[in-house]
Amino acid sequence: MAMELMKMPQLGESVTEGTISKWLVKPGDHVTKYDPLAEVMTDKVNAEVPSSFTGIIKELKADENQTLAVGEVICSIEVETAKTDNENEGQEISHGEENADAAVTRDIQPPVGEPSGKARFSPAVLKLSQEHGIDLSKVKGTGSEGRITRKDLLKLVESGTLPKADEPAAISDSTHEEIAPQVNRQTSSVTNVPTVAGDKEIAVTGIRKAIASNMLKSKHEIPHAWTMVEVDASNMVKLRDNLKSDFKQKEGYNLTYFAFFVKAVAQALTEFPELNSMWAGDKIIQKKEINISIAVATEDALFVPVIKNADEKSIKGIAREIQELASKVKAGKLKAEDMQGGTFTVNNTGSFGSVQSMGIINYPQAAILQVETIVKRPVVINDMIAVRDMVNLCLSLDHRVLDGLVCGRFLARVKEIIEKISKDNTPIY
Repeated sequence: MAMELMKMPQLGESVTEGTISKWLVKPGDHVTKYDPLAEVMTDKVNAEVPSSFTGIIKELKADENQTLAVGEVICSIEVETAKTDNENEGQEISHGEENADAAVTRDIQPPVGEPSGKARFSPAVLKLSQEHGIDLSKVKGTGSEGRITRKDLLKLVESGTLPKADEPAAISDSTHEEIAPQVNRQTSSVTNVPTVAGDKEIAVTGIRKAIASNMLKSKHEIPHAWTMVEVDASNMVKLRDNLKSDFKQKEGYNLTYFAFFVKAVAQALTEFPELNSMWAGDKIIQKKEINISIAVATEDALFVPVIKNADEKSIKGIAREIQELASKVKAGKLKAEDMQGGTFTVNNTGSFGSVQSMGIINYPQAAILQVETIVKRPVVINDMIAVRDMVNLCLSLDHRVLDGLVCGRFLARVKEIIEKISKDNTPIY
C-alpha cells in the first residue's frame, strides 16, 4: 500500500487559491482515477477536482468552505499498489503533482544563518512575497514543520509590518506574537459586529468569499484612478431599435445595446493597446489578443466569462457570445476555459439602472469600463435644446500602467465610434 496526496489545482490564470465548497467523498470511500473528489470555487470558476489515483480516501485535509492555496494538500488517498521502480526513476514529484504549477512547491536554497536543508515555498507564497518585497528568510511560518503559508504573509501585509531584505534580524516568535494582536484587532473591528434581536446572519461562503478575496487583492495592490465621458448614443439606439425584431426572428437571440459597446471598445483597444496591458512587477505586459471579460450576475454571485478575440468578431458574433455565456452562467455550465484569458473588462452596469459608478479592476488587468444606463436627457446642439439618448462611460484604471492622457484619448475614441454609428457605416454581420 502507498499513500498519495491530492493537492489544490490551479483552475485558471492568476488563480492562487480555491475554496472547497462541497466534498463529494468521505474517508473510507473507494475512488477510481478521474472520479470527482470535491467542488472547488475560485474567483474565476467553479469546478470539480478529479482524483489522480485509484484507492481509498484516508483523510480530508480541509473543511467545506475552507480556502487553500494552490499546491496545498486537500486529501490523502491510500492506493492499492506502490509505483514501480521504472515509474519512480528520474521523478521527484508524486503523480498528484504531475499536472503542474498547481501542485508544485519550489526548492529555495536557505538564507545565511538558516539550518541546513532547503526551504520549500508554494507558488502562492512566492508570488505574494515578490509582490510585497517580503524577505521570506525573516518570516516565522505557522504551517506544518514551520512552513510559511499564504495566511502568514497576508497577516504581515494587513499589519503593515513587512520584513525587507535590508532589515537586520529575522522575525522571531515574540515578534510574530506582537504582530498577531494587531491583526486580530483589525479583524475584530470587522467581524465583531453588535447584533440585536431580528438581525439576520448570512455566512460568507463559497463564491462570495472568493469574490471578496479577489476584490480585496485588487484594491490592495492596484492604485485605482477613475474618469468618465458622456456619450450621445441616439444614433446607436435608433439603429438597434430598427433592427432588433428582424434580428431576433432571424438569429434566435437578442441584438443588445451592450454588443455595440463591446465592439466599440474592442475596436478602440486595437488603436490604444496600452489599455490592453497588465502589470508584472518589473515590466508591463501588453497583450496581443483582445479578449473582453464581461460581468454576468446571478442572484448571489458575479462571473466574468471572456469573449475571445473580440476585435475580430462582428456585432452579431459578439451578441451571440454574450447570449451563450450568460446562458452558461445561469445554467451553472460555465467551464474554466470560458473564464480564462481576459485582457480588459466591460461591465454592463446600466442593466440595473446605474448612471455613474467606479468599477474595481478585474485583477491582473489594467482597466475596467462601466457602461451605464442609457437615459433621455435635454442637451444643447448647435445652440438649441434637444432630447437625446445619453450614456456615461466610466473607466477605472491601474495608474501603475496607465496615465490620464492615453485613457482620455481611448475614451474619446470609444465615444466617437458610438456617436458615428449608422446604418451606412456600421455593419452588423
